[in-house]
Amino acid sequence: MAEIKIKKNIYYVGANDAERRIFDQLIPLPDGTTYNSYLILGSQKNVLVDSVDPTKKDILLNNLKNLNISKIDYIIAHHGEQDHSGAIPDVLAAYPMAKVLTNDKCKEELMDMLLIDEDRFFIVNDGQEVSIGDKTLKIIFTPWVHWPETFVTLLVEDKILFTCDFFGSHYAFDAEKWLYVNDKDLIYAPAKRYFAEIMSPFRNVIRKNLEKVSSLDVEVIAPSHGPLYKGDDFNTFIKDCYKEWSSENVKNEVLLAYVSMHGSIEKIAQYFINSLQKRGVTVKAFDLASADIGEIAMVLLDAATAVIGTPTVLTGPHPSAVFASYLVRALRPKTKFLSVIGSYGWGGKTIEFLGNLLSSTGAEIIEPVMIKGYPKKKDIELLDQLADKIANKHKQLGIT
Repeated sequence: MAEIKIKKNIYYVGANDAERRIFDQLIPLPDGTTYNSYLILGSQKNVLVDSVDPTKKDILLNNLKNLNISKIDYIIAHHGEQDHSGAIPDVLAAYPMAKVLTNDKCKEELMDMLLIDEDRFFIVNDGQEVSIGDKTLKIIFTPWVHWPETFVTLLVEDKILFTCDFFGSHYAFDAEKWLYVNDKDLIYAPAKRYFAEIMSPFRNVIRKNLEKVSSLDVEVIAPSHGPLYKGDDFNTFIKDCYKEWSSENVKNEVLLAYVSMHGSIEKIAQYFINSLQKRGVTVKAFDLASADIGEIAMVLLDAATAVIGTPTVLTGPHPSAVFASYLVRALRPKTKFLSVIGSYGWGGKTIEFLGNLLSSTGAEIIEPVMIKGYPKKKDIELLDQLADKIANKHKQLGIT
């Protein structure tokens, strides 16, 4: 990689992973991703800000070699997850004088997950300033963005905020050609997807951490995934996005996630969609046989109501419906109402099963509709009644 300078004595040394298509064997990556790592050359000490995924360790080490780096004093570990920390052992081996600068919680994680010796750490506290000569590192703890140990670092004199996952996006880019967001429309969906998949369960604490960082004097926001943000316009853009996504605001929308085996649920779902639309409710429908869970997560950031559609399999819900329901529970969305539409042949406990799974979300569960076999006239009336209830619930919230 050619030298990529952010400011004087500050360099981008990360790695692009444009071909990667799944993260944690769970999250689709339609746009690939990057593992952003940064090098700060102080007049007294050199600092590496985060490392890269272990699959890209050679790229990081070569980038440091190409810059003729003979000494690293600190490796900042903002977060213990391996896509940021995984190459730290290799950097420590290449630069034996280096210490891992992190907090106590992250230290424990790195000792457990990467087997880094305890004497290789330099522990910092919230609000602490660390001098590296002509530059100062200010440590700001931002827990649960998105693990308990996460923090950010402000390079005070250069007004660069290194945020790790905070403000990130899974969006691969060629850092030699462009480093900064220059098109809000281009990055909006990847940034929203990233928030929905990773940050959504922690939106209450994210609002507090957003207040912390919004008061800082920052020119560049440098996350650990995706392009950087530079200047008031783009910095305000991503902070405003986070403010909206982490709010409790919902829209007059229904997420319908369904799966059909023999056509009954497909017929039920299509009728239900039309019934809601006639009542002025927007419907975002997903066939779980092929749905992208990232897109489902994005809709959950906005939808006032989520409905799961499922046939009965061996007396319970279809496994895809179970997965979707677990996803709703795990993401703890701001969704206010939940329901189920389903079908069965001779009996079962689908409603009890999904009710138990969804009850901990805190959303109000509207009485489900279970239909025996193929939908008939009386069943259609039940679907209309459910659509009426949902539309009225939305009106009571003042969203139309």
